Amino acid sequence: MSRGQQRRPRRPQPKGESRVGQRFDAEVGPVAHGGHCIVRLPEPESRVVFTRHAIPGERVVVEITEGTDGDRFWRGDAVEVLEASSDRVAAPCPVAGPGLCGGCDFQHVAVPAQRDLKAAVVREQLVRLARLDDDDPLVSGLVVEQVPGDADGLRWRTRTQFVTNRDGQRGLRKHRSHDVVPVEDCLITIEDAPVPTTRTVTAAGQTHEFSLADDGFWQVHPGAPTVLVETILEQLDPQPGESVLDLYAGVGLFARFLADRVGEGARIVAVEGDHEATRHAQLNLGGFERARAAVGSVDKVLESSYDEPFDLVVLDPPREGARAAVVRQIADRAPRAVSYVACDPAALARDVKTFAECGYRLQALRAFDLFPMTHHVECVALFVRA
Repeated sequence: MSRGQQRRPRRPQPKGESRVGQRFDAEVGPVAHGGHCIVRLPEPESRVVFTRHAIPGERVVVEITEGTDGDRFWRGDAVEVLEASSDRVAAPCPVAGPGLCGGCDFQHVAVPAQRDLKAAVVREQLVRLARLDDDDPLVSGLVVEQVPGDADGLRWRTRTQFVTNRDGQRGLRKHRSHDVVPVEDCLITIEDAPVPTTRTVTAAGQTHEFSLADDGFWQVHPGAPTVLVETILEQLDPQPGESVLDLYAGVGLFARFLADRVGEGARIVAVEGDHEATRHAQLNLGGFERARAAVGSVDKVLESSYDEPFDLVVLDPPREGARAAVVRQIADRAPRAVSYVACDPAALARDVKTFAECGYRLQALRAFDLFPMTHHVECVALFVRA
């Protein structure tokens, strides 16, 4: 699987009578991680229903889409709005809504309010999983920042993987389903966007061209490379001569810009699991005598290689996060600062806790709306030795 992809969930075995299709009037509770809100049904059902297409504070009719009498929680859709939030808008896409395309979670929410919902999710994960205080300024003051490159939340995705139905129509899948919804025009996609094998990035006053494979990983939001590079440089404040370890390095985007700051004589190691991406990373780091691109699973590479101290570490792991083994290997190299790019707030929160156990505290945190209309959010966290 490529970075950011997830396996489709396997359906659980039925644990009693199905409740699919039943409807309930309900008050909508807080937003939860995953693009839904929490609805608590009173007795006799006494269930939490993770409900899509709702907004906190609304009163809606929830239709159960997954759930049996024996399940701890159910899933549902808000199929009718009885009392609407002031943040509710008409979805711009005709196939966004209950029972339709599963690609977007928040088209029914005004774009600024979408960012507020995402910030609430990040804060909740940090408090619940990382055990941070909810009055910690890094938590309470977190906002999700707009990134240039989209049109009010639309037309930002430079690459979209469509599927076809039995009639040969192009489409996208329903939420948690193999069923295909025909889509003539995906409004978050930049239609007919070229997929070049080189990408040019300008950040922090420098411009570099990066080579990559035809199907290689690259951020899909046009503004992502610049904002992520500049945030990492701001957080790490690299100095000439400092050594750099870039983990899950892809084609070397972050390593290349860090190399500008630390200089040609500095030690730079980029570790990436994909062979083709590693080959391109070595090309993109050409000209730096002590720069190396190593291929292999990050945890395995760190177990056996590059065990000397590094001044700076940057990592951009897949959705499941870095996990404890990698975090501990990073701490063993005693960097003065670590910049962590996270595409999943729950995984980030778990790793924040592990970093704390290894003597590194969270010093700075920013969040960016790189995936408008969806529940996804990108965070960049700075860790320093406590």
